[in-house]
Amino acid sequence: MVRVMLQNLVAGSRLLEEEVMQQRLAILISAASLAITAACSHSDAGITTAVKAKMAADSQVKASEINVDTHNRVVTLNGTVGSQTEKDRAVLIARDTNGVTNVVDDIVIGPVPAATSGSFEQKTEDTAHNAKVKTEDAAHDAKVKTEKAVDKTGEVITDSAITTDLKAKYLAEPGASGLDIHVETNNGVVTLNGNVKTKAEMEKAMSIARGTHGVKRVVSHLKMAA
Repeated sequence: MVRVMLQNLVAGSRLLEEEVMQQRLAILISAASLAITAACSHSDAGITTAVKAKMAADSQVKASEINVDTHNRVVTLNGTVGSQTEKDRAVLIARDTNGVTNVVDDIVIGPVPAATSGSFEQKTEDTAHNAKVKTEDAAHDAKVKTEKAVDKTGEVITDSAITTDLKAKYLAEPGASGLDIHVETNNGVVTLNGNVKTKAEMEKAMSIARGTHGVKRVVSHLKMAA
């Protein structure tokens, strides 16, 4: 009988020791959690989160229009509110937040921007997309205009090409003194300078120039040699 009582006493003592140990462990865990929570709440990020949460829960403050930034526990508020009451309330909330050492008030009182659908990132993407579409449209229009100005053969007739082509024709033409005719082309307008032997030669030179591909007009400064 005595032996049984001793065994029960020992077992009860062990249970009591286990309960005490569990209570101590729970206290240590709770203290550590409180320490971690306090440390986080006193960090800049924790302070910013706490201030934003308080403003979001406050009926007088339009938290969506107030930006909160924390550096070295100094909270800076900026944004737009509709009244002095809202501004004072926002500053008070920030000052009363645990861990805040000072508050910089950059809040402006004025018309509050109307709420619009879509995020800022989406609006930025839409704006960039619209700008890209406009640029592409402008490039397409310019391309179409250029293509319309291009000769039907698909090649752009340049002034230098006209000049080269016309000089080659003069050299190959028996009735024109190519070596004595100077050819200059500007925007499709051909100007002829130099000396020719006869009036017929002058008219032949002008006729060849007018018939050259890409020529819009011919200006003759040709002279008959004495």
